[in-house]
Amino acid sequence: MSPRTERPWLTRNLAVLSGVSLLQDSASELLYPVLPVFLTVVLGAPPAVVGLVEGLAEGGAAGARLVAGRLADRFARRPLVAAGYGLAALGKVLVAAATGWPVVLAGRVVDRVGKGLRRTPRDALLADGVAPSEFGRVYGFHRSADTLGAVIGPLLGLAAYAALGHRIRPLLWVAVVPAVASVLLVFAVREARPAAPGPAHPDAPVDLARLPPTYWARRRPAHGLRPVNFPDALLLLLRAGELGLSVGAVILVYVAFNVSYAALSFPAGALADRWPRARVFAIGLGCFAVGYLGLGLVGSPAWVWVLLPVYGGFAACTDAVGKAWISALAPVGRRGSAQGVFQGLGGLAVLAAGLWAGLLWSAGPGAGVVPLLVSGSVGALAAGVLLAAGRGLEPPLGAPGRGSRRAR
Repeated sequence: MSPRTERPWLTRNLAVLSGVSLLQDSASELLYPVLPVFLTVVLGAPPAVVGLVEGLAEGGAAGARLVAGRLADRFARRPLVAAGYGLAALGKVLVAAATGWPVVLAGRVVDRVGKGLRRTPRDALLADGVAPSEFGRVYGFHRSADTLGAVIGPLLGLAAYAALGHRIRPLLWVAVVPAVASVLLVFAVREARPAAPGPAHPDAPVDLARLPPTYWARRRPAHGLRPVNFPDALLLLLRAGELGLSVGAVILVYVAFNVSYAALSFPAGALADRWPRARVFAIGLGCFAVGYLGLGLVGSPAWVWVLLPVYGGFAACTDAVGKAWISALAPVGRRGSAQGVFQGLGGLAVLAAGLWAGLLWSAGPGAGVVPLLVSGSVGALAAGVLLAAGRGLEPPLGAPGRGSRRAR
């Protein structure tokens, strides 16, 4: 039996796009761990600017996702994906050349707009030709490859940081190389059919009423977390530095987070093809609560090495599972729009979270304690609601064929 027969979900586009994401994430995550230090130490910006930059960047990505999802259902998807990765590379050039934090803001917004532009058409391409009952494996595999880049990038950055005499700015230019390589690899993607308008692609914006009527009500516990899930630059990096970790240690602990994220993403996606997806999502929210509450309460930097890998379980159990949910719910011709709406609304919530968390970062005991405790408490509540709801959430959200397997 051939590997293709054994793993029909492992399509050519999944393999190529996983390689593209690995390269781009290597570039992004080489830059990302040192960005708060670059802003606050090299450029002299206050901590609130870190939240502002990352919040506005995610807001730009959110707006781009809403537009890109609509375009992905009307036009060829590969050019949109290539344009998105190209903008991301341009944004990294702007950050590397910045002499003031407003230029870093512009670069991060361009970078994230590129991410928003590419993400929904890419996720729609990943689902093409795959049975809905295998979406968890598809998105979990892609997320593992993407996050493997987030392991390679910081390690490469740490080696370059030492080789470059502990200077941050030259390190930012190193990140441009894999970003450009990812753009070139996009041209190996094949689009099986044009996404032309037709009966499955009406001219009106995506009609969310076509999703199961109980969708929004049943997903409310998961959606409720979004306004308190602020950018990881605050949670993972600024807080870790304030607890006493050096720049090199911050990079290494970020690697530990991404190792956890990459290692757990595919198993979590595969589990979501067998278990109720709400249950897997709730496990992720539990990891979120432990990570946020723990970092808000501890005073020793040693705890960061424990809490950030636990927090990696949150990303692994929610990212791929959320995408699998949406792809399974949406009609084939509307998957781009559905992913765009789902991801776009989430990005807008991150914008709001980044702004309020940045403004409250120095409130009370300071060093982010107040926003971390608030967000962690909401995460714990959301996890409890999802677990208490149990199988009541599953019928409209399960992939086709799931019920028949249970019946047997």
